Amino acid sequence: MLDSVVIVGAGQAAAQLVASLAQDGFTGAVTLVGDEPHLPYQRPPLSKKYLAGELALDRLYVRPAAFYEKAGTKVMLGTPVERIDRNAKAVLLGDGTRLSYATLVLATGSRARTLALPGVDREGVFFLRNIADVEALRARFAPGKSLVVVGGGYIGLELAAVAAKLGLKVTVLEQAPRVMGRGVGPVVSHFYERLHREEGVQVHTGVAVRRLEAGQVVCDGGSHPADLVLIGTGAIPNVELARAADLAVEDGIAVDAECRTSDPSIYAIGDCTTQHHALFAQRLRLESVHNALEQGRIAAASICGKPAPSPQVPWFWSDQYDVKLQMVGLSAGHDEAVVRGDPERSRSFAVFYLRQGALIAVDAVNRAPEFMMSKQLIADRARLDPAKLRDETVAVRDWKG
Repeated sequence: MLDSVVIVGAGQAAAQLVASLAQDGFTGAVTLVGDEPHLPYQRPPLSKKYLAGELALDRLYVRPAAFYEKAGTKVMLGTPVERIDRNAKAVLLGDGTRLSYATLVLATGSRARTLALPGVDREGVFFLRNIADVEALRARFAPGKSLVVVGGGYIGLELAAVAAKLGLKVTVLEQAPRVMGRGVGPVVSHFYERLHREEGVQVHTGVAVRRLEAGQVVCDGGSHPADLVLIGTGAIPNVELARAADLAVEDGIAVDAECRTSDPSIYAIGDCTTQHHALFAQRLRLESVHNALEQGRIAAASICGKPAPSPQVPWFWSDQYDVKLQMVGLSAGHDEAVVRGDPERSRSFAVFYLRQGALIAVDAVNRAPEFMMSKQLIADRARLDPAKLRDETVAVRDWKG
């Protein structure tokens, strides 16, 4: 096994790594080990089209089984990894099997954050992170049932939108002062609160949930009827294998620019990692498809001794009802927010976040041109005139003029 790669985890980062290794000419043995019984699949559709029944299971898969066969990759599904033996360069599987490696890649992803609430283990309380979670929840959906979503982040609101369209009575409870507060600015948060209320969803912010009882969610100052409860309070990285192997772990598994961990024979990619991002001059743990794919390419290039692709500006998206939110960059630390369009009366606008005159992030609601143009402008640290950004008579291509 002098030229072998073992990949632990079977998400989009792992699938991209397999593809990039093949494209970069890797000729050694590749083994992909996943603890779920599924080939690597897309997770964003879980809370959208897959939950709604609009997407078949095989459409979730990043690549078909034939792709891995053609690439010469051995796929081991439903196989948890128990331990990493760094001295022997081997991983120990749940069934006692040992896999030797020359290079190990951890693509362990993240899992749903749990809450220490009385009643959280009751029947009818769900988390949403994988296919099994969605199928269990969808089997309980029926028009007229009451659903309480605890958490007003992307997944919670996406699920609320699907449930409302399917005829459920939906209530969203968010402890923070506004929904989606970690990812977008106040203008966008308030727009989404209005959007969901227009679609029949009750949205309550600044609400602390105290316990879950049969048929209701109890909060400070009252309760809400609940046939079903979805806990959507974020995700935490799966770093336990790395920590037990004494690798450097911060908010995620710490990796360098080439996605190497503190052990040069071990890489980590995807949601489980934290990495320094030169554009933002800080370490970041990014939970996004874009980051998973980019790190898969970077790790493959490093393993094959090729130059790594240049890092890109991170971007994200969320689909709710007929509205597509596309976000690029990170708005934290902005000193000016410029609105293009009318978020109070329409479902199409964009918010530009500037710091000392330079564009650092954009939230685009049904505004694909603004989103696409902003990717390069943020990478260039372009200094833009707020008046031009605000003025819809000024074409996107003329912002820099």
